Amino acid sequence: MSPKPFAFMWGLIREKFAGRLTLMVLAVSIGQGIEAFEPYALKAVVDALTQATGGAPANDVLGLGVMGWFVMLLAIWLGSMGMYRVYQIVDIYTSPSIRALAQKRMFAWLLGHSPRYFQDNFAGKLGQKIKQGANAVLGVIEILMWDVIRVVVLLAVALALLWTASPVFSAVLAVWMVVYVAVSGWLARHCFSLSEKMSEAVSSSSGRIIDAITNADLIRGFARTLFERSFLGHYVNEERFRSRRLRWFLVAMRLFQMLSIVALLGALVWVAIHRTLSGGMTVGEFTLVFTLAFQISNTVWHLSDRMLTFFEELGTLSEALDLVSAPHEITDTVGAPPLRVRAGGIELREVHFSFADGTKVFNGLTLTVKPGEKVGLVGRSGAGKSTLVRLIRRQYDPQYGRVLIDGQDIAHVTLQSLNEAVAEVPQQPGVFHRTVGENIAYGKPGASLEEIRAAAMKAHADEFIMKRPTGYDTIVGEQGVKLSGGERQRVAIARALLKDSPILVLDEATSALDSESEHLIQGALWTLMEGRTVIAIAHRLSTITGMDRILYLEGGKVVEEGSHHELLAMGGRYAQLWHRQSGGFLAAAE
Repeated sequence: MSPKPFAFMWGLIREKFAGRLTLMVLAVSIGQGIEAFEPYALKAVVDALTQATGGAPANDVLGLGVMGWFVMLLAIWLGSMGMYRVYQIVDIYTSPSIRALAQKRMFAWLLGHSPRYFQDNFAGKLGQKIKQGANAVLGVIEILMWDVIRVVVLLAVALALLWTASPVFSAVLAVWMVVYVAVSGWLARHCFSLSEKMSEAVSSSSGRIIDAITNADLIRGFARTLFERSFLGHYVNEERFRSRRLRWFLVAMRLFQMLSIVALLGALVWVAIHRTLSGGMTVGEFTLVFTLAFQISNTVWHLSDRMLTFFEELGTLSEALDLVSAPHEITDTVGAPPLRVRAGGIELREVHFSFADGTKVFNGLTLTVKPGEKVGLVGRSGAGKSTLVRLIRRQYDPQYGRVLIDGQDIAHVTLQSLNEAVAEVPQQPGVFHRTVGENIAYGKPGASLEEIRAAAMKAHADEFIMKRPTGYDTIVGEQGVKLSGGERQRVAIARALLKDSPILVLDEATSALDSESEHLIQGALWTLMEGRTVIAIAHRLSTITGMDRILYLEGGKVVEEGSHHELLAMGGRYAQLWHRQSGGFLAAAE
């Protein structure tokens, strides 16, 4: 997706809207072209009246007479209004669709980012940027289609009409246009830069507000209301400063535009008066110049008035695209086939991985997980357990080495097929602000209620769900706030059961639960693990004693491995950790 506003908009237009927008351009161009002839019709009426009342003779080119030109005026008014209504009718079926497509394109690109991207950016800010960016697309196109095109057509017709009165008027207008466009273009570039900075300031303050609202309980619990108000104040003040700079610049820009319009009016009218008094022009031609000059000034001034909105919208869109359209860190290789999982074996070969800040995690790690094997990962924080899982899920790519599933390098298969092949139950499972049934069915779109209930029963979730008045239609709230930790976990297990992937990842799936909830969920987890290749991260060792093999990681290396009993017999690090936990050391610390 292009980060350039006009390239992005052109892509949307070319995809679905070229025909409709072409019709709109023609309608507004014809409408403004017809309207621009109004001064010429008035000129003809005045000349005809002058001739009819015995004044100086006039040249009625078409020989229509006063009433004929009056009818022509009515036709011009009706014709221009008719064309503008055509524009508006087509716009009804175009603008909402453009906005919808812009949202879809930005949202689709956003979902393609790696977890690291979402860790670095406010979720609320990203959602806001998509909405603001889509609205800005519509705002920019609207101003270009309506205001800018009308000015361009009017100036083109005006050059031709003024030539009929005298080439001098066309020359004055042409010189004015060159100066006006050149200076306005230079000012526009600076204005665009200021608009981008203001939009960035607005996004930062909005992100802080959303962050504070999301953590309202934390703020209240630590009595930090005054601190948060002060903290937000810094961002609000920056937004105010940026807004003032932009608006002061626009005041200066509009002052130039106003003075240039007055200069054009003065020049055209002064020359017209001088030529009329000297007998070089008829009264009708004076009317043409005078009326056309004011028509130009009103239309250009309206466009100048819309420039604030234009640059604000363009800055908003540019800032949104800069954020959302960042290149994807993890992508499919060209022509990548889908992953074919036959048994579910996993292999890491000489894997080297470091984070962007240079922190090294793995330096040549080699590891094999047999098909259907259940492997537990333990070790201190920072040992590489979660990173290992992220590499298997291809949320990170190693700098060197390969990760294979059933002998297929996951870097050379589609991400969609890899994600389909792996189910995960994390410590803090994601839950949508939707019904319980919809959250479980997320594992298998289109699943019947019977399938959803069967998965929920296996996960020991059906009982608590059916106690709710609305059962599976119960809305769980934002991030599942209406459910307890154990209930959210069981919904996540039911979802993974319904997904029925051959490989399962458990990332601290019970560490945040009380003993009673853990007992219920352990049974559900063993049901979920049946017939699958399993990798389970655990700090609470009692949850993985039944695993086929347990790996103790330290410094990015497997320093011990074996079954629970084999590791206890070794008397090494795992045994020491086991005795600490089973001996009550952690309980005492708590």
